[in-house]
Amino acid sequence: MTAPFRLEVLGPGHAREAFRCGVEALDRYFARQAGQDVRRRVSACYVAVESGSGKVAGYYTLAAGGVPLTDLPAELAKRLPRYPSVPVARVGRLAVDRGFHGRKLGSALLADAALRAARSEVSVFALIVDAKDDAAVAFYRHHGFEPFGGNGRQLVVSLERFGRMAG
Repeated sequence: MTAPFRLEVLGPGHAREAFRCGVEALDRYFARQAGQDVRRRVSACYVAVESGSGKVAGYYTLAAGGVPLTDLPAELAKRLPRYPSVPVARVGRLAVDRGFHGRKLGSALLADAALRAARSEVSVFALIVDAKDDAAVAFYRHHGFEPFGGNGRQLVVSLERFGRMAG
């Protein structure tokens, strides 16, 4: 039996124009900007492709970044060296096509992002996201993320904690 999805790096053979997740900004980004960001090395983009049809079922972007140590929740910051900033991996965008909602694909994409960040040869301590709306905040909170930096939509989870929750 074949797996229903395969995860791939975004490439020219992926049909991006037909992707519809229900959030116009995420659909537009994927159709028009994701390829440029990958070529410019601003972010990496990974796609979940349905094995049978070849249709892009979901995607996420991942980029390296840093956040001020003082912005992190105290519980996370107390375990870290007192450097001015902490290395993180930023999940810039994560979306699932409407036709694939309800299949836990978003959770699988998030787990893949955490795994790639943890395996990276560039060390990162945590995943961060800037949630687009309240539904996205609820999704990330469900997966152990917590707000930081005074903005309720900016969320963080240590890779160690995420791994414990996912495992």
